[in-house]
Amino acid sequence: MSFGVAPQSIIYANPTKPKSHLEYAAEMNVSVMTVDSDFELHKIKAHYPHANLVLRIRCDAKVAQCPLGEKYGCNPDTDGKDLIELAKSLGLNMIGISFHVGSGCMDPSAYAKAIQASRKLFDFAKIIGYNFTLLDIGGGFPGDRDTDIKEIASIVNHNVDLLFPSPDVTIIAEPGRFYVSSAYTLACQVHSKRVVRQNGKFDSVMYYINDGVYGSFNCNLYDHKIVHPTTLKSADEELFKSSIWGPTCDALDQVCENVSLPRLNIDDFIIFEDMGAYTIPIASPFNGFPLPRIEYYVQRKHLEDINATTASHEYILLRGN
Repeated sequence: MSFGVAPQSIIYANPTKPKSHLEYAAEMNVSVMTVDSDFELHKIKAHYPHANLVLRIRCDAKVAQCPLGEKYGCNPDTDGKDLIELAKSLGLNMIGISFHVGSGCMDPSAYAKAIQASRKLFDFAKIIGYNFTLLDIGGGFPGDRDTDIKEIASIVNHNVDLLFPSPDVTIIAEPGRFYVSSAYTLACQVHSKRVVRQNGKFDSVMYYINDGVYGSFNCNLYDHKIVHPTTLKSADEELFKSSIWGPTCDALDQVCENVSLPRLNIDDFIIFEDMGAYTIPIASPFNGFPLPRIEYYVQRKHLEDINATTASHEYILLRGN
């Protein structure tokens, strides 16, 4: 709201909300929120009875980078109708359905199943007197380099067009990873190294860098991400068995366990792409190590295009003035 977003444009999408949060949402007139249990319905009845509710259902992808169904979402077949009926009996206003198939979804068919389940609950809600107008299809869309959203988009568009043709139903999504994953590249510097020997013979090299799993690489632990290091060395250089470690004193602070890298020296850089999702926002300064500094850049060829476009717009604005 501090950025000028209107309260009616905000959905409070956490299905489990502290009472104080509900009261604050009411004070700020943020009325749309998700729910997935009878306990939450009774809590909302007590602390924000005029809220507009969205029922979150569970429809897990068979394969997802970060499954979410264990924590949130009611079973659409066994619990969905009961919760809609309970909301009606409590005099609460329910306006739609939401789901999230899992972050980093690798099972596009899950969207079809979830949209179909949502349609059934829309129809049931109409029978008991509700008029649902919102469908939140969640996230899960791929965002790394060399990934493609076309298959998921095709499945979503087909099922939405088939099952929700009415313009009276608003469709929203949560495409965070899709937008930001490939937008950030992390450059880390080697500050220490150690050669590991087995029976007096070379085995591998351990590299210690200035970021780790308590910083940007928390995605290794919490987002189940497998990072892929590259270097600024020539592609023709010989590769060696290596491991990469973060700067803290914790042995858990390992970035890569077994990778092939050219021989690196102190102050050389190791580069990690696709580091925009679930990295810095969850980082901590554990052991006193600072968080990465963010620098923004535009490739020269793109800058020339931007300058040309900006110059044209400046001319139009000046003429208008």
